Amino acid sequence: MIYVNFSAEINPHTSESLMNFLANQINTGEKEFYILLSSIGGNVKDGVTLYNYIKSLPAKVIMHNIGLVNSVANVIFLAGKERYAVAHSSFLFHGVGFDIPQPTRLEEKELKEKMKIIEKDQALISEIIAEETKLTMDEIKKLFLEAQTKTPEEAKKIGLIQDIKEVKIPEGAKIFSFIFTQRPWR
Repeated sequence: MIYVNFSAEINPHTSESLMNFLANQINTGEKEFYILLSSIGGNVKDGVTLYNYIKSLPAKVIMHNIGLVNSVANVIFLAGKERYAVAHSSFLFHGVGFDIPQPTRLEEKELKEKMKIIEKDQALISEIIAEETKLTMDEIKKLFLEAQTKTPEEAKKIGLIQDIKEVKIPEGAKIFSFIFTQRPWR
């Protein structure tokens, strides 16, 4: 088993780096991954892609929330065959949105297009959450509208995790840590 510490925003660079790492490890014969996850979330496309990729792997993947699992990082977390959280952690859910660079002019056509994208992304995330937890679509909609945070105890009740437990990395275990530094803007 390999222990992977992944504490990063979800974007093309971070998600592709994790997918590449997992592929390389599988190609060397690795069959089990224990991912220590903490993420503020990020890009919906990258989060859903990473979820589907992890689910497709011919390996057992265990997810453990070691801090904050927010936004689309919840989708990635749900890819784990087994899922745990440390006592001092949380899960934040909120609706999908988009950033508007200033100044920006939007006409009706662009606003309708943005709204369709938000609705599609939110429906996709909702379907994954409903499939992987005990939550109904109405409960998920309420989570998004109210931007709810779940404690580990609440996460266990709704089927987000199987148990609350501390991480115990055995002595001599293979540990990999993903560290991403912010690139300077040019």
